Amino acid sequence: MPTYNEAGNLPGMAETLMDLDLPGLSLLVVDDSSPDGTGDLAETLAARYNKGADRPRMRVLHRTDKDGLGRAYAAGMSQAVEQGAQYVLQMDADGSHPAEKVAEMLGVALSTGAGVVVGSRYVPGGSLSDAWGAHRKLLSRWANAYASAILGTRVRDITGGFNLWRADALRAIDLASVGSAGYSFQVEMKYAALRRGFSVMEVPIHFEDRTIGESKMNLAVQLESMAMPWKLRARSRGRR
Repeated sequence: MPTYNEAGNLPGMAETLMDLDLPGLSLLVVDDSSPDGTGDLAETLAARYNKGADRPRMRVLHRTDKDGLGRAYAAGMSQAVEQGAQYVLQMDADGSHPAEKVAEMLGVALSTGAGVVVGSRYVPGGSLSDAWGAHRKLLSRWANAYASAILGTRVRDITGGFNLWRADALRAIDLASVGSAGYSFQVEMKYAALRRGFSVMEVPIHFEDRTIGESKMNLAVQLESMAMPWKLRARSRGRR
């Protein structure tokens, strides 16, 4: 769970995850030196949840540079795999991703052998927050159709950030080689998994809009997201 200025959201998200009936679950918060004290708050929460536990239930990775959501995800995923995680779930700290779906996503991964299970807004049963206006909903759907068409995938929510990964899929991708710094990380990772022969399954979710804090999406991130599918396509053709 990457964080930057998420002090208002983190306690509730940590509590929700720690209450899940998943004994093997542990939470790794990756904080990019949040000026609002999110990193220190995460340490306080970790001390609370780890007290009396036979294994760490919550850890914090402090990063000194704010160099993009994708890099924060890559750093956290790499550490999780190094520490022995068999599955790595990526989710946002703003409450947009439904924690109650984690067990179902894990069940799908175990029953199908999928390398990636996507919490999807755009398969039957998936939905978006009513707080999203028509323009924002249309833009999100267009972004998914745009990336999937360029890359030739059938993943309906290729831009989504609520994903469960098998550890061997992450090792095969080689997180150090991933070039995306922003939200296009989601697209690059799924495309890389498909290119390496891993299957992608989608589970419908309801995506809720954040109620605390501000979105990290900006023009530079949007431009990177538009260019990345073409870069990935060109790169794959060059390898062939």
